[in-house]
Amino acid sequence: MEKNINIPKHIGIIMDGNGRWAKSKNRPRVFGHKAGATALRKIVEHCRRIGVEYLTVYAFSTENWKRSQEEVNALMTLFKTYINSERKMLLDNNVRFMVSGRKEGVSESLLKAIEKLQEETSKDYKMTLNIAFNYGGRAEIIDAIKKIKDSQEEVTEENFSKYLYNDLPDPELIIRTSGEFRISNFLLWQIAYSEFYITDTYWPDFDEKELEKAIYSYNKRERRFGGRLDAE
Repeated sequence: MEKNINIPKHIGIIMDGNGRWAKSKNRPRVFGHKAGATALRKIVEHCRRIGVEYLTVYAFSTENWKRSQEEVNALMTLFKTYINSERKMLLDNNVRFMVSGRKEGVSESLLKAIEKLQEETSKDYKMTLNIAFNYGGRAEIIDAIKKIKDSQEEVTEENFSKYLYNDLPDPELIIRTSGEFRISNFLLWQIAYSEFYITDTYWPDFDEKELEKAIYSYNKRERRFGGRLDAE
């Protein structure tokens, strides 16, 4: 990328379109999810190269449990496979692995695999990959309120984020693939002033060039955070 481009510190991605991508190729939905995992590796590596510090991706929502048992089982297996297969890539690239979401319903073996990789990548990292898994924005806010209630601490906008699943900077840029114009319960607290980029590209086809298109678009925005610039 050009040297004068402003790279967002934190990018969030709603990885949408795996199933439709697979359908367009007359393949099962699971085939699309596997291709989506491959696309994620490319994006993680490219984010690391260009200087993104935090990348949060929406992998499995609290609503996704409503899908067929076959697809849910496949997604759980795929996530565990991803954890095992991407361990070396994350360590080689100094990427910290984190997961945001509820533990309920997730198998003990998968929770242990998540915990192990989080521990292994928790030191000497240059970038953080945060996977929103078994995640819902409303659920996160509710869970944060429960923590605050237990702490009896005074609640302010400034300290609320530390009660969320992971205390990370708010994302400057949110990308959604497959052309849908929905937030889908993703990072509801954190995206109050995020810039949005929507692309018709299905997630398995979202590559380094597509990411750079989103960042170039972000650079054309005038971020005001609710304020206004006085007319000259």
